[in-house]
Amino acid sequence: MNFSELFKLSGLLGRFSPDGKCLASCLQHRLVVRDASSLQILQLYTCLDQIQYIEWSSDSLFILCAMYKRGIVQVWSLEQPDWHCKIDEGSAGLVASCWSPDGRHILNTTEFHLRITVWSLCTKSVSYIKYPKACQQGVAFTKDGRYMAVAERRDCKDFISIFVCNNWQLLRHFDTETQDLFGIEWAPNGCVLAAWDSCLEYKVLLYSLDGRLLSSYRAYEWPLGIKSIAWSPSSQFLAIGSFDEKVRILNHVTWKKITELDHPATIASKKTIVYKEVEKSPTVDTERLSFPPTRALASSLFSTQSKYEISQVPVSLQYIKPVADRANPKVGVGMLAFSADNCFLATKNDNIPNAVWIWDIRKLKLSVVLEQLCTIQYFQWDPCQPRLAVCTGSSRVYLWSPAGCIVVQVPGEGDFQIMSLSWHSSGDSMLLLSKDHFCVCYLEREEV
Repeated sequence: MNFSELFKLSGLLGRFSPDGKCLASCLQHRLVVRDASSLQILQLYTCLDQIQYIEWSSDSLFILCAMYKRGIVQVWSLEQPDWHCKIDEGSAGLVASCWSPDGRHILNTTEFHLRITVWSLCTKSVSYIKYPKACQQGVAFTKDGRYMAVAERRDCKDFISIFVCNNWQLLRHFDTETQDLFGIEWAPNGCVLAAWDSCLEYKVLLYSLDGRLLSSYRAYEWPLGIKSIAWSPSSQFLAIGSFDEKVRILNHVTWKKITELDHPATIASKKTIVYKEVEKSPTVDTERLSFPPTRALASSLFSTQSKYEISQVPVSLQYIKPVADRANPKVGVGMLAFSADNCFLATKNDNIPNAVWIWDIRKLKLSVVLEQLCTIQYFQWDPCQPRLAVCTGSSRVYLWSPAGCIVVQVPGEGDFQIMSLSWHSSGDSMLLLSKDHFCVCYLEREEV
């Protein structure tokens, strides 16, 4: 593996373009666009205030920068650096901004979720969508970009509106059987929309494109309910992570549960491989060095290194009992992700914050557990093959594939704590983000 030098960053705002050719990053009010392979600066833009969110258009020709404090969105063009666009929501304020799938319309959600404003870059026309609901995931586009679903709240009831994206005409409007709609998400094939209730009510509803209720699922009644949801890339499975530390998988034919994946504190099955990260301090005799080491060499010589060891089962994982009298307890399955080939599911149970669970979907069995030294911050699958990258807030990145797993130390001076990461669309490089810096990790062809 090769690593680039560290570059300054703010707000974890670093994004590869959809076509994989460019890399955008933010430093306070500056937007820097680099060549994704050479990291040479292609464009430098200055915004009116500190940037709080960035997003590429689907064709990688435009990039929007949202400044929520000022209620302003600025749009920059890569083809025409002199062209720019400013959208000011004025007294209505701004809490969210995103591109439409065609990359020529911007959807701004105003403060208090009074409305969603649809701005056209081509015709400069403006459309309004009333009553959007303030929830975790209230706007969802189909993968082909043809339809948009919006969660709404009117007269103390939840509704969903489905719009056609090419003309923003309302296609369907229907009420949902939810107490407090928390999120909506389309299946990758765009045929089914999943809507789920807040954690106080365990309910998942599945709707067709024309608003018909296909099925509803409820696992239990009174305890805290759904925490996370993920569709498989093939749209065959819907995985539901719950506060009871289990993942339930529904099938796409009957929408009934086909299995329940538990996350116990003790791994007893001999068919499960447990990789445990262990730390070792290197022993270096400085007296035998013919010259005093430089700072960079000293940091690499004396920094503690880690590697994976296979643990003998049964293995007891570090289990944290949640504090019951506080809001948002650290309990339940909070992270879910299917691999691109549909064969594996990675999960994280917040009660066991240092472990990643990897399930074999073909056998519906637990395949691997990665037990880390620090809390899991984020994980993401390679978009081209079954390979999982994990970061834990340390200066290491962890990679798992069916062939095994490795720990990779990011070289360099200082403390580079990786809080997030994202794969390049080709799968041959990764963007590693810390609070103040970023770097790019290039995987060699043999590794790819």
